[in-house]
Amino acid sequence: MTTITCIEDLRVLAQRRVPRMFYDYADSGSWTEGTYRANESDFHKIRLRQRVAVNMENRSLATAMIGVPVSMPVAIAPTGLTGMQHADGEILAARAAEKFGVPFTLSTMSICSIEDIAAHTKAPFWFQLYMMRDRGFIERLIERARAAKCGALVLTLDLQILGQRHKDVRNGLSAPPKPTLANLINLATKPRWCLGMLGTKRRSFGNIVGHVEGVGDVSRLSEWTAKQFDPALSWADVEWVKKKWGGKVILKGIMDVEDARLAANSGCDALIVSNHGGRQLDGAPSSIEALPAIVDAVGKDIEVWLDSGIRSGQDILKAVALGARGTMIGRAFLYGLGAMGEQGVTKCLEILRNELDITMAFCGHRDIRNVGKDILLPGTFPR
Repeated sequence: MTTITCIEDLRVLAQRRVPRMFYDYADSGSWTEGTYRANESDFHKIRLRQRVAVNMENRSLATAMIGVPVSMPVAIAPTGLTGMQHADGEILAARAAEKFGVPFTLSTMSICSIEDIAAHTKAPFWFQLYMMRDRGFIERLIERARAAKCGALVLTLDLQILGQRHKDVRNGLSAPPKPTLANLINLATKPRWCLGMLGTKRRSFGNIVGHVEGVGDVSRLSEWTAKQFDPALSWADVEWVKKKWGGKVILKGIMDVEDARLAANSGCDALIVSNHGGRQLDGAPSSIEALPAIVDAVGKDIEVWLDSGIRSGQDILKAVALGARGTMIGRAFLYGLGAMGEQGVTKCLEILRNELDITMAFCGHRDIRNVGKDILLPGTFPR
């Protein structure tokens, strides 16, 4: 493939170049994958109003997310195992985001560590936190994020237990991959990926290995991680994290109006309407379907963002039109990373920016901050 025109082109190329278990980890949902598919298909149901004979000059996509200036209303979402899509993947994605003028968010379950990202970027990045039983480890993570001058904590609320992800079970997902016959055969077909991994020492969970007593190898790491996600997570824990951090906090994984009101009352800075990319509760609504009711309920009290299902600039515009103050992209940038490393992440962002800009112009607007429901065809969007 020589010409990349859309996110789907990046996906196809990533599928060719990334080992099956890590490609499937990124490009799959839980159980029947119904919610995963709905995240994309529900965007397609929303129709746009095309306007003509309006001034389309001097357009601007610039806005702000929690007070941070952004070149467009997009941030890189936290994704686990990013450094298994491409060697040093989190570093490459963070550099691409920084150059593009959008925020990068590092996952707790990243391959590159907090310190790795801080050493390779200048702009403050955001750090995503899972609440785990080991509160001492969480306190140390928060302190490390503070030392790295992270600009915000993204506290993920919807992973108290792990969704039923069949592909990960079938593939025997692990980082690094176990040397089984099936894995070795598949790796032999991915020479570009293998060469990249031979050139880096970052092949396991950089925020955990060496930072937890007794966890020094892959087998102990898997055992520790399986026991750590805290099913007793509560709003009291959100308050605890907020006090320990003392800075901006974003709550990720809100899909219900009642939970959105609790999030707004928590004093946090933003919430993300997200179903974890369809990787947790299969049968839940798509994020874009859940968005309008949440915006109506709390949009004046807290910034409301959206992730899950964004594959184009048009999707971003539709989310903004329905009240999202910002969006986050996960799979889209992972496809770019797996396809072409840092260049691929940049290409992903360029594609989204171009599609967003052109679509906004066709809909009769010049400033993303003025876009509202008036660009949508009545009767085609969720209420």
